[in-house]
Amino acid sequence: MNKILTDRGIQISTTEAFNLMYDFRFDEAAREFKWLKVEFPEHPIGDFLLGLNEWWRIVPDTKQTRYDEGCHLYMDEAIDKAEKMLRKNRNNKEAMFFLCASYAIKGRLYAEREKWVKSAWAGKKAIKYLDDSRGEENINPELLFGDGVYNYYSKWIHENYRSLRPILTFFRKGDKEQGIRQLEYVANNAFYSRMEARYFLVQIYAMEKQPGKSLMMAAQMHSMYPHNSFFHRFVARNSFALGRLNEAEMYAKELLTQVEEKKYGYGANDGRYGAYILGYIYLNKYRDTEEARRYYEESIRFALENDSKETGYYAGANLALGKIALAEKDYQQAVKYLGEAMKNSDKKSSTYKEAKEELETMTKALKAARKKSGNR
Repeated sequence: MNKILTDRGIQISTTEAFNLMYDFRFDEAAREFKWLKVEFPEHPIGDFLLGLNEWWRIVPDTKQTRYDEGCHLYMDEAIDKAEKMLRKNRNNKEAMFFLCASYAIKGRLYAEREKWVKSAWAGKKAIKYLDDSRGEENINPELLFGDGVYNYYSKWIHENYRSLRPILTFFRKGDKEQGIRQLEYVANNAFYSRMEARYFLVQIYAMEKQPGKSLMMAAQMHSMYPHNSFFHRFVARNSFALGRLNEAEMYAKELLTQVEEKKYGYGANDGRYGAYILGYIYLNKYRDTEEARRYYEESIRFALENDSKETGYYAGANLALGKIALAEKDYQQAVKYLGEAMKNSDKKSSTYKEAKEELETMTKALKAARKKSGNR
């Protein structure tokens, strides 16, 4: 069987399907990918790309699970076909690539479901086949994607998830800076992994406090795929983080419009971002307390709908509403909102410290007022 992974004709033929998938036109993309299963029934490429299509249905809101089964089934089919190819030729680098990629997607999905043992097992398999598949010059840009993701996230998980450190002792150590460089190379040189690398880089740049880089990449991707809520959301977030409030306002309003119109991929997850951004803008730019209150309350409603009370936007919206209530001398509401902000934020965070300080200042002021009135 000729090599399919590096066949330029197949890459050109599947370009439109990739564009459809990343623009969240999944049914159309699936129809395009299915011809690969018909044309190459014994090769894993068709099943893998259909599984990737299912994964991207999950991306807009990873809390939803209705596409999990389809994603796993397609990846399992890809794994079975790749293993058969490998039994015929133990040095088949293309089969190893699809085994690595399929196990990696399964591992990502297991991690989203916090099935850490299954995720670690799938990750271990992915790394094995990643290492085995080295040495094929033509697919090196694709292989670097796996290396890049591993190098960055193995280190990031070690720094941010103390409870998972015992599992990580069974894996080689990563290098975040090297991982970022590898993903940047893939983002510019690979075919199948190009957009996946950009998907990760948009998030990594934001986590590494480089919102300018994240915005630049997210804006490029949003212009290419205007129906992709993931990139739309990051354009809004990064514009806001950089203080580009006119742009942030425009993107945030677009997010809420898409949520209201029930566009695919847009939901409560996007709504809490958009509403929070608009709450901040109306309070601090337009000095319109009523509109700010409405948007902050809407952000809280979206967060509760999305079961996202632990996020900074939920705590931030409560802090803002608590401060508004204080300014209006509505102390009962102030206690409610500030208490909720403290309850759902890390004690080391600025949100927690500010909410605590506001509550303590309010309590002292009320005690002083009562004492003063009692002495009259």
